[in-house]
Amino acid sequence: MTLQDMPAELLIDLDSAVAFRLFADQDEPTLTVSEQIASRVGERILSGQLAPGARIGEQELADEFKVSRGPVRDALRILEREGLATLLARRGAIVTDLSAQELSELLDIRAGLFEVAVRKLMAQPCTQLLPLMRAGTERLQALAGQDDAGELYAQTTYRLLILVARLTGNRRLQRMLTSISLQTLRYSKLGLSSVARRQRSVTLWQQAIGALEAGDADRVVQLTRQRIEESAHEAVQQLGQRGQS
Repeated sequence: MTLQDMPAELLIDLDSAVAFRLFADQDEPTLTVSEQIASRVGERILSGQLAPGARIGEQELADEFKVSRGPVRDALRILEREGLATLLARRGAIVTDLSAQELSELLDIRAGLFEVAVRKLMAQPCTQLLPLMRAGTERLQALAGQDDAGELYAQTTYRLLILVARLTGNRRLQRMLTSISLQTLRYSKLGLSSVARRQRSVTLWQQAIGALEAGDADRVVQLTRQRIEESAHEAVQQLGQRGQS
């Protein structure tokens, strides 16, 4: 079974957001050794186990995964490409820092790309779009009120956007949107950390489905931008509080 044929429920339940991102570029759900290492280390970054600015030891990873340093270097290049790690000359790799400026730039691009995807899908018959959106939103609704579900909620929105992008059939658009979405995931977790924010978010998702059912592309785009901007505002506030602590 190819990734394109795998049911959305299975894809949403994949453990690793980085693996999910890498699968999105492939027809077969298999990863190289370097991609598997990148997936494992990337999850530590996304979970906060490796904090912004933390060193990522090349030899330590080679020892942990029992491989030579070659696959580890390739894994670090993957993480750099995905915006999760920064490679410094003669200093090795560190976890990429978080900043309000980067967040603003990333979300502008993400909102624009998602608008292209939405308008493309609504301009042509796509029987999969509404069922996918409904199933994803039901999952979000179930998570929104749970105190400890912020990370899973953010992961689900991230994967739902990737699945929507896949429906366009435009592989370049899909790659760009999935890459940007992964880079924004750490910020999304900040912006969706409270129950109140998640409940507000799922309300906007539900309203977007109503606009989608009505064939109102402009309203879908407007609601999507509103949801992204509100989440970004909360993330910036969280970053500010971290800087003061």
